[in-house]
Amino acid sequence: MAPKTILGIDPGTNILGYGVIAVDAAGKPSFIDMGVLDLRRIASAYDKLVCINQKVSALCDLHHPQELAIESPFYGKNAQVVLKLGRAQGAAMIAAAARGMNVHEYAPREAKMAICGNGGASKEQVAMMVEKTLGINIESKYLDATDALAIAMCHFYTLTSPLKGLGGSSSWEKFIKEHPERVK
Repeated sequence: MAPKTILGIDPGTNILGYGVIAVDAAGKPSFIDMGVLDLRRIASAYDKLVCINQKVSALCDLHHPQELAIESPFYGKNAQVVLKLGRAQGAAMIAAAARGMNVHEYAPREAKMAICGNGGASKEQVAMMVEKTLGINIESKYLDATDALAIAMCHFYTLTSPLKGLGGSSSWEKFIKEHPERVK
């Protein structure tokens, strides 16, 4: 495996978590950076999106990741929340795509399953497994950042899986190509 840097993002319009890991030539991941972007003091929803784009752009310029792994908005009872998360996700994705990075989405349960073996794991369980896997100590104020590290680790596991390419749909494009009769 070629060495690479992966930026993980847990999008949000109030708190956005980010985590950066490096993968060496031997395929071993290591911790680079993590943190949270607190947007609660910004009143305008549009100013929040600009701030998200600027922060993710700055992270990309600082760490030069080749891949962005981002949590996808999940289905919820409140459509407004899902819409806002999608906008936050889009602001981050544009920053990465503008730099030629590959962008990959993972559902929250998918990342928790990859890290903890349990799609319903708590933030604390995810943090503990990320700590143990990367050999770091994480303060409780960074739980949104540990979710972002988990997304980055989920992507790393996907890249290095011996089952990669042996079936299953990894994207809508692939699904549509493989099953055109199911698209109406």
